[in-house]
Amino acid sequence: MGNGDELLTVRGLTRHFYGVQALRGADFSVRRGTITALIGPNGAGKTTAFQCISGVIAPDGGTVRFDGQDITGWPADRITRAGLTRTFQIARGILRLSVLDNLLLYAPDQPGEGLVAALTGAGRAAEAANRARAMEVARRLNLLAVLDNAAGALSGGQKKLLEIGRALMAGPKLILLDEPIAGVNPSLAERIAEHLAELRTEGLSFLIIEHHMDLIARLCDPVIVMAEGRTLTEGSFAEVSANAEVREAYMGKRT
Repeated sequence: MGNGDELLTVRGLTRHFYGVQALRGADFSVRRGTITALIGPNGAGKTTAFQCISGVIAPDGGTVRFDGQDITGWPADRITRAGLTRTFQIARGILRLSVLDNLLLYAPDQPGEGLVAALTGAGRAAEAANRARAMEVARRLNLLAVLDNAAGALSGGQKKLLEIGRALMAGPKLILLDEPIAGVNPSLAERIAEHLAELRTEGLSFLIIEHHMDLIARLCDPVIVMAEGRTLTEGSFAEVSANAEVREAYMGKRT
């Protein structure tokens, strides 16, 4: 359950698109060292919340605080540098590049081709460090065997692993995972779950959107439920499963 302090805090988040209110004052938080689930029926506002938190879009109102800083409206690259990164439901790797090159693209300290770096050797040292980090990420995610393969040639499950690997290369404190096992076969889904659990024991935190409730039940605590752009409730999986309002939200009975 973590040590109780909040790494991410969302308060009163609102966002509309062409007159449709996608977020209506969402409030929730993620504690350090947890794998927190963000669930809800289609149209609940989960993905819009991810977009606002990660800087893909700016909220209309409300605040997002991360690791003690107000990051509301920050651009995505600045949020990533602060230690918050995300994956996407549809893998966004550069398909013609190798797995290794895709990982290297997300290393935080890119030496570039500056004259000073070339003359001092700092550039070569940084490149070597980034390559070593990429190899370690590939090893822990079982991607070493396909390291030289083009990302476009990977299976759907391997692309999901590469998405997680690219996020890990940024050196994050918190990763937002958008349906990490969607379309993945059961054995690979199990391996992804094991990777996430291991990373959490090492101090990494996660906020996960996922529709596979068996994964949520086994891996996530707490579970936050959204409906109609707002936070409906929060608790353990057993608690939210027994909540009448949650059942009504999923069955479309709310008024």
